[in-house]
Amino acid sequence: MRNPIHALGLGAALALAAVTTLGSAPAQAAWEPTRPVEFIVPAGTGGGADQMARVIQGIIAKYNLMKQPIVVINKSGGAGGEGFLDVKASRGNPHKIIITLSNLFTTPLATGIPFNWKELTPVAMLALDEFVLWVNAEKPYKTVKEYLDAMKAAPPGTFKMGGTGSKQEDQIITVAIEKIIGAKFTYIPFRGGGEVAVQLVGNHVDSTVNNPIEAVAQWRGAKLRPLCVFDGKQLDYKDIIVDGKSWNSIPTCKSQGLDVEYLMLRGIFMTPGATKEQVDYYIDVLKKVRETPEWQALMKDGAFNQTFMTGPEYVKWVENEEKRHEALMKEAGFLATK
Repeated sequence: MRNPIHALGLGAALALAAVTTLGSAPAQAAWEPTRPVEFIVPAGTGGGADQMARVIQGIIAKYNLMKQPIVVINKSGGAGGEGFLDVKASRGNPHKIIITLSNLFTTPLATGIPFNWKELTPVAMLALDEFVLWVNAEKPYKTVKEYLDAMKAAPPGTFKMGGTGSKQEDQIITVAIEKIIGAKFTYIPFRGGGEVAVQLVGNHVDSTVNNPIEAVAQWRGAKLRPLCVFDGKQLDYKDIIVDGKSWNSIPTCKSQGLDVEYLMLRGIFMTPGATKEQVDYYIDVLKKVRETPEWQALMKDGAFNQTFMTGPEYVKWVENEEKRHEALMKEAGFLATK
């Protein structure tokens, strides 16, 4: 039998050997975390961002979507500035991600901290969160008009609006309401949406503009009453929550004569300098998270707008939201003085 090297010629045989070697070499594994991943929440415990982060954490653990654990860490100081600055300072660390709400824009605009979202690496929009005007169920107000008429008839500042933080989303909506009705609330800031709901149940404030997920338990328990949703259309979810009412039963604020619309980001960012491969890893994990029944239950419970975005589409959306928030905060007088 002839030697195959002689039959092919030495050059051809060497080329064949090289191809064979490449073909038999194992494919390089895609990037994945090699140690626990910190999941930063730039907000207090019990609020919408915190709840969403912990649901994601639980889903990842239950379905083994990552080989490494994910650890939720709340860094709410300075209206979330503590969390943003931590992630900004962690350049090149792919083992740290952050869930953002609209304080991605409002906190630097209101405080002047040295941070801008462009210093982080966008990963994905998970959903958009709604806002609802809530009152205590013991109170007689059944409509927006009844509530606001009572507020306008009282001495200025008598009615208290509870919200998460100062010069953030809740207070932006509060100022927008004040401008339309020509009357003033006393705005009382709390550390997180969970605490805000508890304060309303206890009648320590007269109303809130909590996200659905932050107050659904108290609504289900007949402790709170939703008056309207700050969206251009009624919510899609028709499963009964309490007393024959669903999220879809809540009228829009605009239809009640209160022309205010506001939705909030629930999105994921990474540290500066993250590679495409690292971003793609987390996008893949998050897509798997969204397919689970636990995620769908969260979306239903919290009446979320389930818009999902990645890549240039997500970046463009964030750019537009930054401009919108700057205009809203300028109008409210919330911009930090330079």
